[in-house]
Amino acid sequence: MTKRKSIPINQPAYDFSLAGIGIAKISVNDIQSLSLKGIDQSHRDDYHLFFLQEKGTTTIEIDFKKHTVKPFSIIYIHPDQVHRTLEVKNATFSGWLINNENLKPEYLKLLDTITPVKPLLLNKEMFSIISEAVTLCIKFSERKHDKLHHSLLKDSCNILVGMVISQYLEQSKRIDKLSRFELIAKAFRTTLEHNFTTSKKPSAYAEALNISTPYLNECVKNVTGYPVSYHIQERVILEAKRLLYYTDKSVKEIAAELGYDDYPYFSRLFSKVTGMTALNFRKKNHD
Repeated sequence: MTKRKSIPINQPAYDFSLAGIGIAKISVNDIQSLSLKGIDQSHRDDYHLFFLQEKGTTTIEIDFKKHTVKPFSIIYIHPDQVHRTLEVKNATFSGWLINNENLKPEYLKLLDTITPVKPLLLNKEMFSIISEAVTLCIKFSERKHDKLHHSLLKDSCNILVGMVISQYLEQSKRIDKLSRFELIAKAFRTTLEHNFTTSKKPSAYAEALNISTPYLNECVKNVTGYPVSYHIQERVILEAKRLLYYTDKSVKEIAAELGYDDYPYFSRLFSKVTGMTALNFRKKNHD
């Protein structure tokens, strides 16, 4: 394992992007013939990544969970998520990337709510519509000498992103049909994502949402089956796993980075949640 203090961030391969945006269609037989550099190594990207699987299968590992993407499916990967490609079998897929600066602000907010990540199977009509939009976007990307090249590419890729978001939202309840409990649980998850390294107590999240701690706990447990403290611990431990696996930081350094001055407490928490010590987790996953 190469010595490193942070999770590697990949830069786009080829001339795949222009000022933080790009799109391409790729056909490969196996992962050895896929020449996108570094995709088989665990990394983060500094952009939002989308794949439309047209033929064959692609197996991706995202935050220690494997996902097999089959034909007529789409998958979204958030910049925070650590991932790698494990296997490709006679695959044809389209991929597009876009960074925060090029995304519509409302889309950026919605993308933060798409958790957990999973391949999304599209119906034939929607797959056809998105495929046609991809083809058009690729044509825009190739017309590099057009006066409004970047604007056309940006706008067309945002349309693609919007269609993907709409499909993920279709799988969940419309916001206007969510119960009060569901709305609060959703707001809690968003707040947690931005504050898990600094706020460890349920009361801090209740205060941020202007409700009582017992009521927040009631809402979250009603919707998810688990109390607020469970979700706080799970989010912290996920980040700890990422850092243990992808960096050579000591457990003490990781504890401090995640907001724990009490290193022994963090060690006990990790063991309690995962069933093994932090060092054993690192050793097991590096063997």
